[in-house]
Amino acid sequence: MSRYNKIRKMDISNGPGVRVSVFFQGCEFHCKNCFNPETWNFDGGKEITDEVINHILDLCSPDHIVGLSLLGGEPMHPKNIETSLEIAKRFKEKYPNKSLWSWSGFLFDYLKDKEIINYLDVLVDGTYVDELHDPTLNWCGSSNQRVIDVKKSLENKEVVLYEDTI
Repeated sequence: MSRYNKIRKMDISNGPGVRVSVFFQGCEFHCKNCFNPETWNFDGGKEITDEVINHILDLCSPDHIVGLSLLGGEPMHPKNIETSLEIAKRFKEKYPNKSLWSWSGFLFDYLKDKEIINYLDVLVDGTYVDELHDPTLNWCGSSNQRVIDVKKSLENKEVVLYEDTI
């Protein structure tokens, strides 16, 4: 089972509105000046159990919570993706009208054939590149990263960027 570094129950910085955010433990990208290097070690943090998943889903229940964000660490790493999928499935089953966002160093082209992509509303893809850091960007840290509308991208069979309407 995967591990997590922290769970934020009222996060306003990782997606639009007030969200619950799960920071997975473990990442092999090790981006220069990563904002979360404490999440790199796969053995750190705490285990994600069924009880933890139920807690995450319960935290998402209030009306003021507009969605769930999966980030890290690396939620799409082979060691974490099955747990990310489990959380995503259960979240969308319970809250079909709330949004699911994820951040990943893996690109959309790599993830588009993974089952989890069918549950995501928005994917911020690409590793953080310190030399391309841009503090004016919404939802990402460097200009190589893309904020992708997953549903429209799958329909159009090409990457469609998310348009922030909030």
